[in-house]
Order: sequence, then C-alpha cells, then structure tokens
Amino acid sequence: MIGRAVSLVWQSSRGLTIANLCLTVVQGLLPLIPLYLMKVLIDSIESVINGSDTTSYQEIGILVAVMGGVALLSALVKSLAGIVEQTQARVVTDHMQDILHKKSIEVDLAYYEDSKFYDTMHRAQGEAPYRPTSIVNGLIRTVQSTISLLAMVGLLLSFHWIVAVVLLAAALPGVLVKLKFSKVSWKWKRKRTETERKAWYNHWLLTSVGHAKELRLFGLGEHFRVMYMDLRAILRKEVLGIAKRRALSDLGTQAVATVLIYGSLAFIARQAFTGLITIGGMVMYFQAFQRGLGFLRGLLGSLAGLYEGNLFLSNLFDFLDIKPSVIDPASPAPFPSCINEGIVFEHVNFNYTSSSKLVLDDVSLKIKTGEMLALVGENGSGKTTLVKLLCRLYDPASGSVNIDGVSVKDFKVEDHRSNIGVIFQDYAKYHLTVKENISLGDINQSPDDSLIRSAAEAAGAHTVIEKLPDGYDTVLGRSFKNGKELSIGEWQKIALARAFVRDAPIIILDEPTSALDAKAEQAVFEKFRELAQGKTSLIISHRFSTVRMADRIAVMDKGRIIEYGTHEELMEKHGLYHEMYTVQASAYS
Repeated sequence: MIGRAVSLVWQSSRGLTIANLCLTVVQGLLPLIPLYLMKVLIDSIESVINGSDTTSYQEIGILVAVMGGVALLSALVKSLAGIVEQTQARVVTDHMQDILHKKSIEVDLAYYEDSKFYDTMHRAQGEAPYRPTSIVNGLIRTVQSTISLLAMVGLLLSFHWIVAVVLLAAALPGVLVKLKFSKVSWKWKRKRTETERKAWYNHWLLTSVGHAKELRLFGLGEHFRVMYMDLRAILRKEVLGIAKRRALSDLGTQAVATVLIYGSLAFIARQAFTGLITIGGMVMYFQAFQRGLGFLRGLLGSLAGLYEGNLFLSNLFDFLDIKPSVIDPASPAPFPSCINEGIVFEHVNFNYTSSSKLVLDDVSLKIKTGEMLALVGENGSGKTTLVKLLCRLYDPASGSVNIDGVSVKDFKVEDHRSNIGVIFQDYAKYHLTVKENISLGDINQSPDDSLIRSAAEAAGAHTVIEKLPDGYDTVLGRSFKNGKELSIGEWQKIALARAFVRDAPIIILDEPTSALDAKAEQAVFEKFRELAQGKTSLIISHRFSTVRMADRIAVMDKGRIIEYGTHEELMEKHGLYHEMYTVQASAYS
C-alpha cells in the first residue's frame, strides 16, 4: 500500500517530490557541521585561557561567523522545504479529491443503496486529502533522520560504544507505544465510522435549507441537536479514553528515556572530569547524544507513522478498488444512428442488492420507433426501475434490454446514455445560472442561446425566466450571492427544459409534471408531442389526462406488466387501469 501511495504522489507532483528529497538530504547532513564547529570554538577558547594556544580573537570571530552562516543556511533550507512541502500537500490533496470524484462517478448506482458503501466512502474521504502526502513525507523524513542519525552514531561510536546502545534504549519504548496505539486508533475508526456518519447526518439536517421549514414547523431542531450531541459524546468519550491510556504509556517511556539521557550525561561528564576528553568534546558528545536521540526518535516515529499510514491507507484503497459492474464491452457496437425496430425488454428480472425480492418479474415489453408509451401503476410497482434499466443505470439480473435487436450491454455506456433524454421525478436542482441549468442537459454541444430558449419554451419555463432579475443569467437557489429561489413547479419546468435541450432519439419523462397544475401540464404535453415526433418516448405519470395522450399504455403491478393497450382498449377490459382511471375521474367530478 505504501508503494501505491508513493505512486499517487509521484503522479501528481514529480518535480516537487524530487525537490523535497534533495532538500531532505541537505537537512540531514547540516546538523553535523554546527556540532563540530562548537567543539572547535570551545576548545580554542579553553586553549587560549590555559595559555597553550595563540588563537586570535579575530580567528574566533571568523569561526562564530561561519557558525552563523551555517545557521542561516539551515534556516533557509528549512523554509524552502516548508514551502515545497505545503505546495506538494495542496497539489496532492487536489489530485486525490479528483481521484475520489472520478471513482464516485464510476461506481454503479447500486452501491449508493448499500450502507457499507457509505462507510467505505466516508473513510476514504477522511484519508484521501492528506494520507498519501503524509506517507511520502514520512518516507522523506525517514531518509533525513537516517542520514542525520548515522552521522551522530558515527560520532558517538568514536567516543564509546555504550553511548550508542543507550541511545537506542532511550528511543525504542516510545516507538513501541506509538505502534500499539496506531492499531488501536485504526480499529476504533473502522468500528465507529457509521456513528460518525450518523452524527454528520444530524449536523446536515440542522444546517441544510432542505429541512429548515420542517425543523421549525414541527419543532424538530432541539430533537436533532440533542441526537447530534449524544452521538458526539459517545465518540468523544471513547477517543479521550484512548488518549488517556496513550498519555500514561507515553509518561512511562519518557521517564525511562530521561533516566538514560542524564545517565549518559553523567558518563560523558566523568570522561571530561578525568581528562579523557576536552570540555568542547563533552559539549559535542552530549549534544550529539541529544540530537541523535531526536533523530532516532524521528526515524522510529516515521517508521511507526508509515505503519499507521499503511493501516489507514487500506480505507482509501478499499474505496478505490471497488469495481463497477456496469462497464463498457470489450468491442462496443455502434449505437444506431436511427432507431428502426424500437426498444424491447425480454423476460427481464431485477432485484436490488439490499433485497432478494424481485422488483421486476419476467417483464417483456416492446416500444415501437416513434411511439409514445405510458407506464402506469401503484407506487413500487417497478415503473422507475424499468426506466433505470433502459438508461443502463443497472443491468438486469436476467433477461435483456435491446435496441434494434442489440443488447444495451453491447453499446459503450456513454454512447448509450447520450442518446437518451430523461427527467426523473427526483430531478436535481443545480445552484447555477438558468442557462447553465438547462445546458447541462447536453454538455457535448455549445450552450446555444436559441436552443436553450426553445427548450425553455417547450417546458413552459420561458415566462418564469423572463421575470427573473437577470433572465437566463440569474443564479438559482440561495447557496450563492444574488441567487433566486424558485417554487417546486418552476424548478420542475427548468428540469423539463434540461431534458428537452438534448436532441436524443429516446425521451423518458418520469412524473415530469407532478408539481404543475392541470393547465400547465396540458400545455407541456402538447408541446412534448411536437418535440417527440419521430422519437421513441416513455412517460410515467399518475395523471390519466396525461396518460391518455400516449399511443400505448402498459399497466404494472408488483413488478409485472398485467395490462397493455390503448386507453380505449384498457377501459373496455375493466381491469386495474379502468379501476384507477375511474377512481381518479370521480375525484374531479
């Protein structure tokens, strides 16, 4: 996993990685120079005081100036390394977010119906922005600490081997504690992912505009606030428990390290006291011990950090390794330039991954070229699922969906979907300008003003847009400055215009006018029939005034098509369609 992390960082910032590594090597070697210069300075001063040397004050001044120059060089290198590291962190973070976005688009819609997927994605989103950079920086710090440590160990070995052994003994316990609690933290994170998501969900309920009205009308704000605080209290208590245990362990290791450090000082001082080394040597060796301890701790800490990073990287790669099942065929067939035979569902069965219950049960249906077919049925009868299979948001469990005799699985996914204009009942509200909102219906063509206006007129949205402050350049929604909110019906007209702007041979409208009044709905569908001339269209609606306009009607019940025909034919059968139509008609009588 560390190799994959390095690869991700290298792909996004090769030059910065090389610069970071070079600066690291320099930083690793520089600490040795001040130690040696300090020894020379102290010994020179001591010799002058004892009268055994004729070193001039000017020479001492030059030595001090050199030490100052080395200090300035160290500060410069450190500053440059900081700039490079921050820049690289930004670049890699943006690169990783882009990878996450690509994967989020790539994975099948089915994954979004599985709570385990949300746990995986939540963990990945937490790790992706910084973990790969942290891994690489850990590797670079390991190199730097190793270089500096080797220099210090070499110096200490020239004094006495026992000091080098004590150095290792002082640093090792702290690293073992870090390794232990890295795993504890990783296990806790995985265990509490769903709890963290629940807390975030309550936060979203309290702060999102979509729930603002109900929170106030039903007095739900305090309820969700308390739920959020209760969840955070659980998380906080467990985190603090881990932190307390770690703090006690760290205190113990620090106590051991302190005893060993000052024991080493006593040993080095004794060597100076007995005249085996000079005062400058004593200062140099003790500073070398202290710095060596720091470098060793840094090295072992970096290795422990790499271990921790490797654990947490599994969260990121669990997400990145998800494989979509709705994929392009090895040798895609060209999508027909003109649909001749129509769309055929052949013995289609389908169930969502969260349930073994069939949502579609042996569905066979044909929609002829240029025909408008209406799907009707109770909620949950399988109408929208049938549409999703046609759009290839899912693949059937068995059976096939064919266009001109070719399975939709044999087309390139992007080519297939680009030939369908669709609006779902749960259409999206983009907080962009009106023009951008409509042009999103077909981003492969330039946003031509006349085309956008034609689509808006067909959807009945043009009169609404004309009344907005900046017309088609008005920002919709309240998320951004000067944004204007629309009513539900007005938003639906914008969404309809988005579907109409795409010149696709197949048009699908799933409850497209549920928020419109009867008059507006009639106008939209009269215009829709004009736009749909020569196209194959499928509509889902609970309004039978709309359904009657279709050439054929398919009635669905419990995942099956139980009736099929024209309005008149179905009324004569006195079946479910007749019953639903009569009930709705009586409500208006």
